[in-house]
Amino acid sequence: MGTKGADRKIDYIEFNVKDIEAAKAFYGSAFGWTFTDYGPDYCEFQDGRLTGGFAKSTDVAVKGGPLVILFAAGLEDALGRIEKAGGSIVKPIFSFPGGRRFHFTDPEGYELATWSDR
Repeated sequence: MGTKGADRKIDYIEFNVKDIEAAKAFYGSAFGWTFTDYGPDYCEFQDGRLTGGFAKSTDVAVKGGPLVILFAAGLEDALGRIEKAGGSIVKPIFSFPGGRRFHFTDPEGYELATWSDR
């Protein structure tokens, strides 16, 4: 993959996590992400569109910062997968101009959102 068109675009997202294996299990089950391990303290994820990483840390601050929003063609299906994988819904599905979304926390406590244009 080249860098053409990458200037001033989000290139990578990294989560500090206490348990890399638990993060992999959650995101793999809920969203089908794949992973490349780089030793015991770092794992890269691929979601098919963007890459990021899980960095092992004992100091995980899950509140504040940017809200990561994922897209799902089937919002209700995504909600069910997240709950089944161990996530918690913190804002149920609601409508907004352009679509619908909900917010959830992953097992580490990070709040993310999932949206759909349907």
